[in-house]
Amino acid sequence: MTHPSESLQSAARDHLWMHFARHAPVAAGAEVPMIVRGEGAYVFDDKGRRYLDGLAGLFTVQAGHGREELAQAAAKQAAELAFFPIWSYGHPKAVELAARLADLAPGDLNRVFFTTGGGEAVESAWKLAKHYFKLVGKPTKHKVISRAVAYHGTPHGALSITGLPGLKAPYEPLVPSGFRVPNTNLYRAPEHGDDPEAFGRWAADRIEEAIEFEGADTVAAVFLEPVQNAGGCFPPPPGYFQRVREICDKHDVLLVSDEVICAFGRLGTMFGAQKFDYQPDIITFAKGLTSGYSPLGGMLVTDRLFEPFAQGTNMFAHGYTFGGHPVSSAVALANLDLFEREDLLGHVSRNEAAFRATLEKLLDLPIVGDVRGDGYFYGIELVKDKATKETFDGDEAERLLRGFLDKALFENGLYCRADDRGDPVVQLAPPLVSDRTQFDEMEQILRTVLTEAWAKL
Repeated sequence: MTHPSESLQSAARDHLWMHFARHAPVAAGAEVPMIVRGEGAYVFDDKGRRYLDGLAGLFTVQAGHGREELAQAAAKQAAELAFFPIWSYGHPKAVELAARLADLAPGDLNRVFFTTGGGEAVESAWKLAKHYFKLVGKPTKHKVISRAVAYHGTPHGALSITGLPGLKAPYEPLVPSGFRVPNTNLYRAPEHGDDPEAFGRWAADRIEEAIEFEGADTVAAVFLEPVQNAGGCFPPPPGYFQRVREICDKHDVLLVSDEVICAFGRLGTMFGAQKFDYQPDIITFAKGLTSGYSPLGGMLVTDRLFEPFAQGTNMFAHGYTFGGHPVSSAVALANLDLFEREDLLGHVSRNEAAFRATLEKLLDLPIVGDVRGDGYFYGIELVKDKATKETFDGDEAERLLRGFLDKALFENGLYCRADDRGDPVVQLAPPLVSDRTQFDEMEQILRTVLTEAWAKL
């Protein structure tokens, strides 16, 4: 008799196309890790082994796994109204959620356009920026500026905004008009590395330089994450976003805060822009809005950007079948109720310093060059030489990350991300319910595995 797990492995090997995954090992007989259950900050595989979810699924499961109230909200809504589109219609949960998000967002971000995920939200924001400027008589403003190494999604437009050449190359030619500026990696700052405020001013001024070089009459928007994900959690230097806001206002360029990861408590605030005290024109969001219990994303938009679409026959000719899905909207509302009831934002704010301090213990290891991030969102950069900050070359990074770390961390009970989009890093973003018990567990596993990795070099 075939064991159920064997049947699943066979089906996965023959039929499942995993995302961002190399399939050669599976084709050669390796097992697909099969996660079957979650509880709090942990997940369990089909063999009963427990793993600390150090990445909240994919920067998503804010409220933790196994929250029955979220599952019940989905079931109740599905029994009442499982689906109806918001193409010229409304339904109560989408309306209630839009109003609630507008109330939570900073400034006059009062309009919500729903999608099903983050890439779609970024795609929508670029389309909106171009369409808006056409409606207000500035049709040549269509270009976008984003940062080197930054990741903004996989659809063709979002991928064009992404600053990772290796991810883009297989799909070129992409959408034209995307331009890159330096990111805020203070650890590898080309200038002012000993002065964060001066470095922030320098990095922000590169945005103005790019706008002026391309021509302000051609640039529609700047896309920035509050804390940049790819490359390993780059926080903004002091004053950086305030200077970017000044630059965008001066040149009539929209500031898009891509908060697919950073919204909904990841940094200890509802939105990342609130953590760093700046006012975007658009916020893109997804992931943590439902804690991953159902797919949902979208963008929050200022009244000014919506106003031309409320006139005459104008229409934003854009939408998604499942955007604002009734079940997802109901789950999001229940998730936000849970945020308030359990004070998850306060929990992160009270514990973020302990999370940082626990991870910074790893700086005594010769392979750990930098620990950086904010809230419950951190990257650990790995180096060959701490004194010179020498990084690993491509082959070395391949052997270190995919040849050893990925598997070793998981086998030791920690699910996280070991990545080389930029310099080699280990990223950590646990569920927001995590506390010092989980921080200590992460540090101990990382210490064991990174020590072994150094010995193998």
